[in-house]
Amino acid sequence: MAREPAEEPSGIHCRLDELLAERNLTLTQLSELVGLSIVNLSVLKNDRAKAIRFSTLVAICDALRCTPGDLLVRS
Repeated sequence: MAREPAEEPSGIHCRLDELLAERNLTLTQLSELVGLSIVNLSVLKNDRAKAIRFSTLVAICDALRCTPGDLLVRS
């Protein structure tokens, strides 16, 4: 049985956790605001996402009143 290669870091860090804390919001509240599952937001928050749809990025930025550059930074 072949082993899967370890995931390499993408070089992008999602600041979702920090932005939620600054706005006193929970992941559950954001989930309700943007219509995404907590699981999908958690994947993004924990830097495990491999991609993000522009529509999702816009929805999160609208809910958090931020820009994509506030949410996603080069690590």
